[in-house]
Amino acid sequence: MAAEFCRDRVLLFCFLALLACAADGQLSPTFYSYTCPNLQSIVRSAMSQAVNKEGRMAASILRLFFHDCFVNGCDGSILLDDTSTFTGEKNAGPNANSVRGFEVIDTIKSNVEAACKATVSCADILALAARDGVVLLGGPTWTVQLGRRDATTASQSSANSNLPGPGSSLSQLISSFSSKGLSARDMTALSGSHTIGQARCATFRSHIYNDANVDASFASTRKQTCPASGGDSNLAPLDLQTPTTFDNRYYQNLVVRQGLLHSDQELFNNGSQDSLVRQYSTNAAAFSSDFAAAMVKMGNISPLTGTQGEIRLNCRKVNK
Repeated sequence: MAAEFCRDRVLLFCFLALLACAADGQLSPTFYSYTCPNLQSIVRSAMSQAVNKEGRMAASILRLFFHDCFVNGCDGSILLDDTSTFTGEKNAGPNANSVRGFEVIDTIKSNVEAACKATVSCADILALAARDGVVLLGGPTWTVQLGRRDATTASQSSANSNLPGPGSSLSQLISSFSSKGLSARDMTALSGSHTIGQARCATFRSHIYNDANVDASFASTRKQTCPASGGDSNLAPLDLQTPTTFDNRYYQNLVVRQGLLHSDQELFNNGSQDSLVRQYSTNAAAFSSDFAAAMVKMGNISPLTGTQGEIRLNCRKVNK
C-alpha cells in the first residue's frame, strides 16, 4: 500500500513537472512521455517506410523543417493550405513546385492521432521526422526538444522574405542565419544537409553556366541535363558522390569546386568559411557533431508554447 502511494506520488510529481514546463514555454525532450509515450517509435516507423520507398524523402522532410523554422519560427505554418483568410507559404517563391513531403507528414499525423488524439502538434511531428530522416540515411542523431504548438495562420510574404535563395552570397547567408540566432558556423554546418537530396535545374543553371568558381568537368556533366534554356524542373543530386547517404562528401565537393548551387560554393570561395569547410571535409565526426547541435538550435527558433497556437487535428488546416 505504501509502495503504491509513493509510486502514485512520483507519477503525479512528474506529471505536474511536465505541466509546469509547458506553462512556462520551455521545450523538453520528455514533453509527451506520459501523454503519448509511443510517439517517437510511431514517427520513426512511418519515416522508415517513406524513406525505404523513396530515399529522397529524407531530404524533402529535412527541407520542410528548415523552411518552416525560418518563417515565423518552428510552428508548422508551412503545412497549412491557403484559405479565404490568408495566403499560406506553400506557393511562396522558395517553396512553389519545390517543397514536398506533405503526404508523409499527413500519414504520420494520422498514425499519431490514432494513438494519442489531439495531443501532438504537427510542428513537433515535423521536427521528429526531420531527425529520423537524417538518421535513416546514416547521419547523426540528436535529442529533439518537444512541446511546440501549431500556428493558426501562415504568411506567404514572410516566406518570400525570410528564406535564403540558391543565388545568395556568403554575406547574405550569414546575415539570414544570424537574424534567426544562428552563427556562421551553424550556417555552414546546416548547409551540409545538401549532402542528400536533389535540386531543380532552375536553381543551379546560372552557377554552372556563368560562375567562374566551378569545376569545368562538373559543369559539363550538369549541363547535359540542365540546358541553357528549358528543362527548369530537371533534377540533379546536390551531392553527386553519395546522393542518398548523409555524410561529409558535400564539403569534399566544395573543396574541388563541385558545389551544385551558387550558395553552396560561396561557403568555399576564399571567404571566412573556407577553413571550416576544409575541416568538415576531412573530419566527418566534427561535421556530425556541429550539424546535430545546429539542428537543435534551429528547432528552438520562436516556437509557440503553453497556450499559444493550437494542436492541429489536420496538419493542412486550422481547427474549427
